[in-house]
Amino acid sequence: MIELETLNDPERTARTKDANTHIVPPNASATELTATPQSPQLKKEQRLLGRIQFATLCAALFMAGWNDGSSGPLLPRIQEVYHVNFTIVSLIFVCSCSGFVAGAVSNIWLTSKLGFGKSIVLGALFQVAGYSIQGSAPPFPLFVIGFGLNGFGMALQNAHANGFVAALGHASSNPGQEAPSHPSQTRPSSITRAPGIAAEESALPAASTKARASGAKMGFLHAAYGLGAFCSPLIATQFAALPGHRRWASHYLVSLGISVVNVILLVLVFRGRPQDDCLRMAGEIVPERSIEQERGLFRRVLRTSAVHLIALFVLIYVGVEVTTGGWIVTFIINVRGGGPSAGYISSGFFGGLMLGRVLLLWVNKKVGERRIIFVYSALAIALELTIWLTPSLIENAVAVCIVGVVLGPMYPIAMGQAMRVLPRWMLTGSIGWIAGVGQAGSALLPFLTGTLAQKQGIRSLQPL
Repeated sequence: MIELETLNDPERTARTKDANTHIVPPNASATELTATPQSPQLKKEQRLLGRIQFATLCAALFMAGWNDGSSGPLLPRIQEVYHVNFTIVSLIFVCSCSGFVAGAVSNIWLTSKLGFGKSIVLGALFQVAGYSIQGSAPPFPLFVIGFGLNGFGMALQNAHANGFVAALGHASSNPGQEAPSHPSQTRPSSITRAPGIAAEESALPAASTKARASGAKMGFLHAAYGLGAFCSPLIATQFAALPGHRRWASHYLVSLGISVVNVILLVLVFRGRPQDDCLRMAGEIVPERSIEQERGLFRRVLRTSAVHLIALFVLIYVGVEVTTGGWIVTFIINVRGGGPSAGYISSGFFGGLMLGRVLLLWVNKKVGERRIIFVYSALAIALELTIWLTPSLIENAVAVCIVGVVLGPMYPIAMGQAMRVLPRWMLTGSIGWIAGVGQAGSALLPFLTGTLAQKQGIRSLQPL
């Protein structure tokens, strides 16, 4: 049972008596953030702020999708400009992955030092630095370093965006996991809330509703990634066809402009605040954490088997997604005789990814997430076989788009599973680790594809 702290201080009671005239600051102490009557106007403001926060995180994931969707249409042009073979050009995936893994490993430490608001802005600034390098079409080694900086920045934003959304409604839906193992080392036992939220609203039915809403938001968050990955190839294909040695790299200048907007949004909305403060301001319940939990987070993440099992699944999934989106354009051009417009097929794949994450939410709920994963996997394998064995450009293009649709829901389902089985205080660190390990697949499989393509031809893409 959730027990709210009793107010015995007359002065504090007087300060919080009228919610219409006084609001406790979001950075107040746990004993000050207590349940008080809430005006409809305050509820409205909290809902609006929560939506703005969520939209800003969607913009950050849009930027990550934009980055990943750029590679496919530009790969043939990169090979042409830098005179590199399949194996060497695959180093862009390796460097991007190295940056992502470094960011995921650093995330827990950076968050403990800087907090949510500053860490996520730092990640966005790393993307600005990466695009600044790539926009000038520098020598290939420096060009590849830009991918590493982008990977580091995306890791921080990915972990914090997923952790923030996973935390919505999680405390009420899974309160038992928040109990500290050593009561003597904990802070006062209380549930802190945004000012003005009535105690009755913490009942279990409301918590269950919030948990379901959080799961739906996770799907929409990753649909924003798919939207970015859908839009990017449309632009990248145009730049890839431009004549000249440097004009194709103007795509990264467009990316630079979008990444600067992303930084501005993150700064204005979150203002460098810790995650718990941002959640309180949006009307979310924020439970206290024990001192032991805060000190031993990294060790607990590494010792939790569920984290590593989900990370292994994500590693395979991300590898398949990035390999398909990155190499399918080269496959269509070299094997099926497609022209420069083949870059739009990559856009179709990521567009399917986006639609699958939104339109199939009800299917996931109806069938059950664990069972539907096997259905989606079987459909994806069958469609990949048709791409491999059917020498038709149109059929291949349609099949690639449908592969994107059935692959789309898998990543949000994995993140939702993490949200259900892991305690809230471990979410951001665990998701950062899961994303970092999973991102290794974005280097392993595309690099293996490039190596095989160098020896056996790009036809090896589909069997792999």
